[in-house]
Amino acid sequence: MALDLNQIPNTPGIYKFFSKNKIIYIGKAKNLKKRVSSYFGKSFKDRKTHQIRILTDKIETFSTITEAEALLLEQSLIKENLPRFNILLRDDKTYPYVHFSMENKYPSISMKRSKHAVSKNFFGPFISAYAVKSTIKDLQKIYQIRNCSDSTFKNRSRPCIEHQMQRCSAPCVDLISEVSYQEDIASSQDYLSSSGKKIKSLMISQMQKLAANQEFERANEIKKRIRSFDLLHQEQSFNSHLSSVDLFTCISKFDRTGVCILSVRDGKIRGTKTHYLKGNQLKDFDSLISSLIFSYYQNSFSLPEKIFLNIRPNNLTIIKQAVELKFNRKILISSSINSNLRKISKLAKLNASQVIENQLNQSDKYAYAIKDLLSHLGVEKENFTIEGYDISHHSGNYAIGSLVCFSKKGPEKSKYRLFNIPPNLSGNDAGSIKHILERRLKHANPMPDVILIDGGKIQLKAGTDTLSNHSKDSPIVLSIVKGSNRVRATETILSKDGILEMPAGSAGFGFLQQVRDESHRFAIQNNRLKKRKSSRLSFLDEIKGVGKNKKQNLLKSFKSAKIIKDASIEDLCKVPGIGIELARKIKSS
Repeated sequence: MALDLNQIPNTPGIYKFFSKNKIIYIGKAKNLKKRVSSYFGKSFKDRKTHQIRILTDKIETFSTITEAEALLLEQSLIKENLPRFNILLRDDKTYPYVHFSMENKYPSISMKRSKHAVSKNFFGPFISAYAVKSTIKDLQKIYQIRNCSDSTFKNRSRPCIEHQMQRCSAPCVDLISEVSYQEDIASSQDYLSSSGKKIKSLMISQMQKLAANQEFERANEIKKRIRSFDLLHQEQSFNSHLSSVDLFTCISKFDRTGVCILSVRDGKIRGTKTHYLKGNQLKDFDSLISSLIFSYYQNSFSLPEKIFLNIRPNNLTIIKQAVELKFNRKILISSSINSNLRKISKLAKLNASQVIENQLNQSDKYAYAIKDLLSHLGVEKENFTIEGYDISHHSGNYAIGSLVCFSKKGPEKSKYRLFNIPPNLSGNDAGSIKHILERRLKHANPMPDVILIDGGKIQLKAGTDTLSNHSKDSPIVLSIVKGSNRVRATETILSKDGILEMPAGSAGFGFLQQVRDESHRFAIQNNRLKKRKSSRLSFLDEIKGVGKNKKQNLLKSFKSAKIIKDASIEDLCKVPGIGIELARKIKSS
C-alpha cells in the first residue's frame, strides 16, 4: 500500500506505524516529517527498520508543542500499547512498595506490590522485595511501627516479641497514645521522602522543643531514636557523600545489552534491578535510556536527588525537561562519574555484564570471541581451531610441553596433548618449542588455523621457523607476552609482522588469554605430576643393582611406587631381571 508522507507536519510529536490496524511501532521526533520519511528512503540502517518499512500500511501522527512533551507521550503510549518493534522493557511483575494501612487508627507498615502507586500511602517503587523489607526493618528500629495484620492486632492481649526487640511500640495494648503513634507514622513517611540529614535535623529540633517544654520523657525517647538512627547509618553506610542517587548503567557485548539500575539512599545500596535485551541497543541509547527512566519512576517521591548515567545521551536536555514536566521537579541528571561514584559504578557494570553472561551459553561466547579475533587477524574461517602451547619445568628438570585446543564449541579436551621434553633441552625454551611442534606435525590431526605460544620474540621465532617449511597453508603463529609485573590485560600479542593491535578489553583478546591460561594450567599440572611420580620412584635409585631398565620393568609391571613397595617377593621375582636377592632389597627399602 502506498503511503502519503506529504501530509505529515514539520512539528515535534509522536508517530504510530500500523500493520493491519495494529500498532507495531511508536516513536517521537523533533520534526515528524523528516523522521518518518527516513524510514522510507532508499536505504535502511538495520533489520528492524527494514521490517517496519515492509509491514507498515498506515501512519498516524500527533503534534506536540515541545520535544519533551513528545517524549512523555511516546513513553506513555508504548506502555499502553506494547508495540512489537519498540524496545520493550517488558516486566509483567509488579513493583514492591512500602505501604501504610491508614484504615486503622494505629496504622501498620508492610510491603505491597503494584504496577503503580495507587495512593499517597504507597512509597516506592523499590528495586527489590529485599530493599523494601530492609527499609521496613530500618523504620521499625527508629520509629517502632507495627507490622502485624489488623486481625492479629485486634486480638492481642500482651505485647509480642517485636516489642521486646524494641521494633514496635505496642499500640495493641495501649503502651503508646494514638497521637504519639500518628506522629511516628508521619515521621516514618517523612523518612521515606526526605534525606537522612533532613530527618536527623527534624528529630533534633523536635527533641529540643520537647525539652524546652519540660516534656523530658518524650524528649528522651527522641534522643534514643536519634541514637538508633546514627547506629543504623553507621552500620550500613558505605559512602556518606551519596544521599539519594540512582545509577543507570548500560553495556553491550556479544551483540546483547545488559542494564543495571543501582539505587543508593543515605549511603546505603537499597538494591539493584537488571534488564536483558537482545541486540546492541546502545546504538539507539537515547531511546533506551528514555524508556528506562520513564518506565522505572512512577511518581515524584520515587525520584532520587540525582541520576547518573554511564553514557551521555544526545537528548539529555530533552530528558531533563521531560522529567521536570512529568514530575514537576527538577533533578540532576549527569554522565560525569566522580570519585564518590566510582565504587558503585564498578558494581553496576559488573551486574550489567553478568546479566548478559547469564543469558549466553558457552558456544555463543566462543563464537563471538573467535569472530572478533579473526577480524583483527584480517581473515575469515568457518570451522576455526586454535592450539595453545606452553613449556613447564622445575629448575630445569621434569620439563613437559602442553597442547590445548579450542574451537567455537570451546575447549576440545580430546585433542589435548603432552610432550616430554628431552633432558638436554630442559631450560631451552626455543629448542623445546621446536621439539614439540616437530612432534605435532607428525600427528594425524589436521593443523589448526592459529597456534598461540606462551612467550616472546624468541618463542615466536622458534614456532614460525619450525612451521615455515610445513606447507603454504601453515597456521598463523602468535605469541603472548606477559605485561609489566605480570598484570593481567597488559599482555602484548605478537605475530611475525610485529605487535597485533587488539584492545585489552575485547572479546578476541580475552579469548587468547583464556587459551594461554589453559595451556599454562595443563602444563603445570602435568609437570607437578611428573615430579611427584619421579620422587616416588627415587627410592629405587638408592638400591644397588636396580638400573634404568629394571626400574622401567618394575613400573611397567606394577604401575606405581606404592604397588611396588606392597608387592610380595614372589611377585617381584616375576619381573624380568629381578632375582630373589634384589627382590628382598626392594622389599626392605
